[in-house]
Amino acid sequence: MKIVVVDGATLNPGDLSWQPLMELGSTEVYERSTRSEAIQRCRDAKVIITNKVVIDKETMNELPKLRYIGVTATGFNIIDVEAAKKKGIIVTNVPTYGTASVAQMTFALLLELTQHVGYHAQTVSDGRWCRSSNFCYWDRPLIELADLTMGIIGCGRIGQAVAALARAFGMRVVGFDVAPPDQTSFEYVDIDTLFKASDVVSLHCPLTPQTQQIVSSKTLALMKPTAFIINTSRGPLVNEQELADALNEGRIAGAGMDVLSSEPPSPENPLLKAKNCYITPHIAWATRSARQRLLDVSINNVRAFLANKPVNVVNK
Repeated sequence: MKIVVVDGATLNPGDLSWQPLMELGSTEVYERSTRSEAIQRCRDAKVIITNKVVIDKETMNELPKLRYIGVTATGFNIIDVEAAKKKGIIVTNVPTYGTASVAQMTFALLLELTQHVGYHAQTVSDGRWCRSSNFCYWDRPLIELADLTMGIIGCGRIGQAVAALARAFGMRVVGFDVAPPDQTSFEYVDIDTLFKASDVVSLHCPLTPQTQQIVSSKTLALMKPTAFIINTSRGPLVNEQELADALNEGRIAGAGMDVLSSEPPSPENPLLKAKNCYITPHIAWATRSARQRLLDVSINNVRAFLANKPVNVVNK
C-alpha cells in the first residue's frame, strides 16, 4: 500500500519523525507539491496526507486507487468532501491539537500590545539604556490587564482556554458564540454588547457566512478607542481595510494578528503598515509540542483507517 505526504514541510520542517507513518506502508514524503505534482506523485496512492494542497473532485478523478485523505489540520475546506464521499474516499482531520499553543499566542500578542516588550528590549540593545539619565524609561503606555474586560468570540476549546488565562491575569470575561456550549465559566452577551464592553476582543471562531468579516466598520465603531483586537483564528473574520482605517485614525488602540485573509499576504495588505498592528506569520499552532500532537493524531487516523475503524471522519 502506498502512502504519500504531499506537503510535509508545513507540519514537519525536519524536527519531527515520519518513521511511525512509514511503518504503516510504502511512504513517500514531499516537502511541498503543486496540484499537478500531487497528481503525478499520488497516481498509485491509497492514502494521501495533505495540509494545504487542495484535493478537489478533478484531482480525485485522476487518482483511481485513492481511498483515504488525511488532513493535518482542523479545517478541511481544501478537500471536496462531498465528492470524496461519493467516491467512497474517507476524509479525516485533527479536531484538536493546538489549544494551549493558540491560547498562549493570543496572550503573546496581547502582552506585546500592552507591555511593548520587544520594542523596549530593542531600545536597550541599541544602547539607549546605557545613555539614559534616568534609571528607567518607557516610550509607550504600559497597560495592566487586571480589571479589563476580555471579549471572546467563539467559545469552544480555544476560547475557553483563553478565558482561563484571562482570568489568571485578573480580567473579566464575556463571550459570544453562534452556538454556545452548554457550560462555560463566563457570561454570554450579544455581539454588539461584546464589542462595546470589551477592552480586548479576541477571535476564536470558525469562518462561516455568519462570522465572515465579523470585525468591520460597524463593529469597530462600537469599540472603545483604548481597545484591542486579537485574531489567532481565521483571516477573513476581519475586514482588513476597515480595521486598518480604524487603527490609523485612532478609533481603536491596536491589533495583534496571527492570520490574514490571504497567506502569504500581498505587500498591498493595508494591515502591514497600519499603526500599532503586530502581525505574526500564522505561527500560533506551530509550537513543537502542538505539531507533535498533530502528527501523532494524523498517523493514528491512518492506522485506524487501515484497521477498518476510521476515526475523526468529516464526510460520514
